[in-house]
Amino acid sequence: MSEIRGDWYEALKGEFSKEYYKRLFVTVHQEYRTRQIFPPANDLFNAFHFTPLKDVKVVILGQDPYHNVGQAHGLCFSVKKGVKIPPSLVNIYRELHDDLGCEIPQHGELTKWARQGVLMLNTVLTVRAHEANSHRDIGWEEFTDAAIKAVNEQDRPIVFILWGAPAQRKKKMLNNPKHLILEAPHPSPLSAYRGFFGSKPFSKANQFLEQNGVEKIDWGIENNEEDY
Repeated sequence: MSEIRGDWYEALKGEFSKEYYKRLFVTVHQEYRTRQIFPPANDLFNAFHFTPLKDVKVVILGQDPYHNVGQAHGLCFSVKKGVKIPPSLVNIYRELHDDLGCEIPQHGELTKWARQGVLMLNTVLTVRAHEANSHRDIGWEEFTDAAIKAVNEQDRPIVFILWGAPAQRKKKMLNNPKHLILEAPHPSPLSAYRGFFGSKPFSKANQFLEQNGVEKIDWGIENNEEDY
């Protein structure tokens, strides 16, 4: 399994000695040894690797990783190039086009966002192949809560984008008045028409960042982009 490094390690190192994390560590290692688990172990902490705590401008919270072969690579909603774009991401791209006029990409690789300061964090970081939510309640939620709290404590303006009820349940932890919280239904085809479409999260996030003297996010994903 990959390791958390840098300022995220400093922020989260207190978790590693707690009993829940010791149990989680053993469970996840056993799962990787005996089952097909996503994302690949080396991609497990990519959300932290690609977006250092000091660079976080926007937080997008997902639930648990994609559970089909080749999809998950450690960033919520993102899939590697060459993988069919999942339905929720299709709807995210539609809203991105309607909101900012961005071209709808032909791939689902969102590493560009992460490299610019968008923390793309699932609240559960692993899943068994073809078994959605199979690693719920093994300890990941407590760990990612600690990460969310670490971001909340940052003394600078940050945008939290909460899509759907599981993400919105984290709102109670977000008590820093410097931050902006944007809520909308989940982009899943089951709920996107209930208010996700038209919610304009991308322009609202950029407007808030610019108003606070922070460089905005370039949300456009080009089809011919080099890998980040």
